[in-house]
Amino acid sequence: MPKIYLDKNVYEAALDRLDLIFSHFSHVYFSVSGGKDSSIMLQLAAQQAKKAGCRFDVLYIDLEAQYQATISHIHELIDCTKDVVNNWYWIALPISLRNAVSAISPKWTCWDKKEREKWVRPLPERTDICLITEDTLPDGWDWFVCGMEFEEFILCFAKWYTQYHNGPAAAGIGIRSDESLNRFRTIISADKERFLDFGWTTRVKIHDKPTDCFNFYPLYDWSASDDWTAIARYDLKFNRIYELMYKNGMSIYEQRLCQPYGDDQRKSLNQFRYLEPETWEKVLLRVEGVNFGNIYCRTSLLGNIRSEKPADMTWEQYAVFLLESLGLYAPEVRDHYYRKIKKFMIWWEKEIGITSSDMPDEKWDRPGYRQSPYWKRVARAVEKNDFWMTSLSFSETKGDVKRLMELKKKYAFLICRDIDTTNTKLRQAAARIEDELTKA
Repeated sequence: MPKIYLDKNVYEAALDRLDLIFSHFSHVYFSVSGGKDSSIMLQLAAQQAKKAGCRFDVLYIDLEAQYQATISHIHELIDCTKDVVNNWYWIALPISLRNAVSAISPKWTCWDKKEREKWVRPLPERTDICLITEDTLPDGWDWFVCGMEFEEFILCFAKWYTQYHNGPAAAGIGIRSDESLNRFRTIISADKERFLDFGWTTRVKIHDKPTDCFNFYPLYDWSASDDWTAIARYDLKFNRIYELMYKNGMSIYEQRLCQPYGDDQRKSLNQFRYLEPETWEKVLLRVEGVNFGNIYCRTSLLGNIRSEKPADMTWEQYAVFLLESLGLYAPEVRDHYYRKIKKFMIWWEKEIGITSSDMPDEKWDRPGYRQSPYWKRVARAVEKNDFWMTSLSFSETKGDVKRLMELKKKYAFLICRDIDTTNTKLRQAAARIEDELTKA
């Protein structure tokens, strides 16, 4: 191992830190995510606990929209540490998480019972874990609230753990300070209270009120190369998704198990797409705005969007949002729809004297007309990517076909004969144009 501390390397230093934890605390749990850092920490902790004749608990917060390889690795870790683990707390609760791929829903809630049919995967069925769901909250968990923030949950769990065991506790956290500035700050902060003045420890506080739990960072000074050296040298188990990342061109320093809807969504959504396409499809359909967030990795320019209107948005606001979002990746399509909608508005204003500002949001009856103008009708037309705008009583025109031909030339791989649309004529037109361009 490359780093030397007097007479020991970072691997040996980590073992000493784990020994210190077990020698000072009777109640210990380690937080794992399925990433390489926490996975290494857990396996080393199991090794040292076995030598010391100690046991510990494990906290795993399942965020639902995760790689299947990560879930498989978690099961692998359960099996290889069962001799020294008392309780494996597998958390599958409705926790609020960041959703950076949607302008209308900045948060999403994993394991939300109201959206069970959209879940990326089912709950685990193991009998040797302590599975905690909204329906199986343990006694004393009245502090949990549906939609609780991830960070708040971690703090409340630490407090509950110490109260449950009626004494001080240690929490092992597998983070490295060289991964981010925030993680570095967590380690070196001068304001924190340390355990026995060790810099790689900090007392857990909730709103500046101290708890009886200390966080420990036994791998804080490791690097990515240290991780992989340890895995290779000591034959440690690891998440196989990292192999796929490497084969996909990511160096060991770029590899991250980022959640798909985070701030780095361009990279993480595409990463899901290439590494686990079957998971990627479920991820796209899981969260409101994400299939529209497919801006970054669309497979069809004119396919159905399958988005959903937020409850706090009017249909007029939703229609405008859809047009603005379309403009992010296909301004020509947005402008095409705008021209159609404008004609639609002009016709109705001339016909019955109703303007866009007077047009109702929901459906209404207008005697003498088969269909009346309302914003929901407009929004649904855009939502379906109805290129001909048949939903607004338009039909295919030579100008529309010409425009589609121009789009096909520009977005060669995004308009094809198998586009995901229910409009047969549009699919046929796309196929015809594709054949014409192929001949040309």
